[in-house]
Amino acid sequence: MENPPPIIVSSLDLQRLESLLDRPDGKRLPGVEALRGELDRATVVEPAEVPPEVVTMNSTVRFRDEATGESHELTLVYPEGGNRPGTISVLAPVGSALLGLSVGQTISWQIPGGRKAQLRILEILRQPEAMGEYHR
Repeated sequence: MENPPPIIVSSLDLQRLESLLDRPDGKRLPGVEALRGELDRATVVEPAEVPPEVVTMNSTVRFRDEATGESHELTLVYPEGGNRPGTISVLAPVGSALLGLSVGQTISWQIPGGRKAQLRILEILRQPEAMGEYHR
């Protein structure tokens, strides 16, 4: 990835994601290294300080893949919730790419099959922190 945009992650999301990644079975999950790289470069803020235009865990976001023109509306969830319709796991390539991005930002991200996606955040439809849900 060349010059990825800055991202913001809440301290609560960081703590929960690091716990997931540090579990013995977490080290073998697909997508672990990409997510760990994103967490390492994130600016970490307290949940109450997360701007409302940032994708956090359990946020519902509308985004477009600029490479294909396809738009999607998905909720970013922890791996155990990633099998429900309308959700995407944070460990999925697109899920780890979305985490921490703000409305208007675009990130270039490698996805399965060797294609690079150009994901642009169009809108945050629901963000727990913006609704005062700091301990979800």
